[in-house]
Amino acid sequence: MWKKFVLLGLALSLITVLTACGGDKDEEQVLEVGATQVPHAEILEQVKPELKKKGIQLEIVVLQDYVTPNKAVEEGELDANFFQHVPWMKATNEERGWHLKKVTGVHIEPMGAYSKKIKKISELKKGATVAIPNATSEMTRVLLLLDKEGLIELDNRKGDKKLKNIKENPKNLKFKTLESAALPRFLGEVDLAVINTNYALQADLNPVKDALFIEGKDSPYVNVLAVKEGNENDKRVKELAKALHSPKIKKFIEEKYKGAVVPAF
Repeated sequence: MWKKFVLLGLALSLITVLTACGGDKDEEQVLEVGATQVPHAEILEQVKPELKKKGIQLEIVVLQDYVTPNKAVEEGELDANFFQHVPWMKATNEERGWHLKKVTGVHIEPMGAYSKKIKKISELKKGATVAIPNATSEMTRVLLLLDKEGLIELDNRKGDKKLKNIKENPKNLKFKTLESAALPRFLGEVDLAVINTNYALQADLNPVKDALFIEGKDSPYVNVLAVKEGNENDKRVKELAKALHSPKIKKFIEEKYKGAVVPAF
C-alpha cells in the first residue's frame, strides 16, 4: 500500500513538473502586428528584444498595401497594425464600417514631390502631368501641399478635398490618380509625382535629397499604432506602445532616416 502511495506521489509530481514547464512556455505571448516594410517593419524590429524581456514574442507581418492591414485587424487576424495616419484610419472606418482605433502616435513621414524630368519645381511646364494618390484622405493631404506650394489654389483648406475643389490651376496641370503603392513605378511616365515616404524609401528615393518639395515637420499626419476598438488596453499592445516611445527608438529613427522620417514623441 505504501509503495502505491509513493508511486502515485511520484506520478503527480511528474505531472506538476510537466505542467509547470508547459506553463512557462505559454507565458511568452505572441503579438502579431501588420506593417508596411519601410519604415514601419524596420522600426518594429528594433523593439523585439525589449518585448522579449516582457514575455512577448512580436511577430511582424509585412504587407504592401493600405487596405489589408486594417481588414486583418478588424477581422481579428492581426492584433494590431502600424502603417497609417489618423485621417486614413478615420476614412477607412467611415467607408467600411470598421472599428479601428489609435493607440499611440509614433512618427511622421513628410510627403514629398518627385520627378525624373525636372530638377526644380520652377521648371514644371504648363500642362504637366502630376501623379497623386487616389484615396480621399491622401488626396486631401496632397492637394493641401500643392496649394501651399502655390501650384494650385483650393476653394478653402477645410475638410476633405478632391480635384473638383481646385479653384485656380495656373499651370493647367493634369492630374493622374493612382494607388499609393504604384506611384514610384509611374514616376518616369509623369512630370511630377507626390509620393508617401514609405513607398519613396522602398523605391530608393531619399525624401530629404530627392524631393523637390516636402511637408514640414509640423505635418498633422502622424503614423500610429492601431487596434480594433476594445483592444487598446491589451497588455501586449500597451507594452509595444511603451517600447515604441523609448529613447532607443527615437535615436534609431533620427539616425536611420535622417529627416525622411521624424519622431512624433
